[in-house]
Amino acid sequence: MSIALQESTQLHNGVQMPWLGLGVWQVKEGNEIVSSVKHALQVGYRSIDTAAIYGNEEGVGKAIAEAGIPREELFVTTKVWNADQGYESTLQAFEESKKKLGLDYIDLYLIHWPVKGKYNDTWKALEKLYKDGQVRAIGVSNFQIHHLQDLMSQSEIVPMVNQVEYHPLLNQKELLAFCQEHKIQLEAWSPLMQGNLDLPLLQELSGKYQKSAAQIVLRWDLQNKVVTIPKSITAHRMEENAQVFDFELSTEDMAKLDELNQNRRFGPDPDNFDF
Repeated sequence: MSIALQESTQLHNGVQMPWLGLGVWQVKEGNEIVSSVKHALQVGYRSIDTAAIYGNEEGVGKAIAEAGIPREELFVTTKVWNADQGYESTLQAFEESKKKLGLDYIDLYLIHWPVKGKYNDTWKALEKLYKDGQVRAIGVSNFQIHHLQDLMSQSEIVPMVNQVEYHPLLNQKELLAFCQEHKIQLEAWSPLMQGNLDLPLLQELSGKYQKSAAQIVLRWDLQNKVVTIPKSITAHRMEENAQVFDFELSTEDMAKLDELNQNRRFGPDPDNFDF
């Protein structure tokens, strides 16, 4: 078991969040999700990131129940889907997620996308859940700087986390700087560029550090102080993704990776989505 997987960052409200977690987007409900999460927990992962829209919260809950790890050691994230945004409907969606996961509380609850005209009311629901002790931390996902500014101008609590698409081809420098300035922890989804790792620089650094291209990218995330949640359903990949705490990229190599940026998205644009 990798003890390093318990290394964590402190959110601005004092809650500890692991630097590395398991993302379960597109992992099928049923045996696939249960066995994936159980294996991750066995090898030392303590952070699991799901969402209502993934349709696998029940499987995540089943795996947690069967793994027998003390609840306080786990960090479970889920998200309110766009169709459920709004004050009352968010509170209902949260209850539904909590029930499916079979948990008494959620560690981190996020607004999945910045739905125009809805996310401020949704945030008020998250603030209530936080104050009521139903969640240990609240945050957002896919928010650009202007979304965050708008939200913060109308809210009591600054989001603890902003989970966005983040990788060397989309390094989001301005957003990262804004979040760090406001003590909002940036978190990367699709850190491995949905498998598009065949970049010459990644191959070169892979040889230099004797690490896989995926490990190089995940290490780059961590050195930029970005929490990362690579998805994997294969046991050896899960284990490989966790072996990123035993080496360090040089300042020069970090800069080279930064230079790969093309502002290229593999997922939807937060300023232009229709779901």
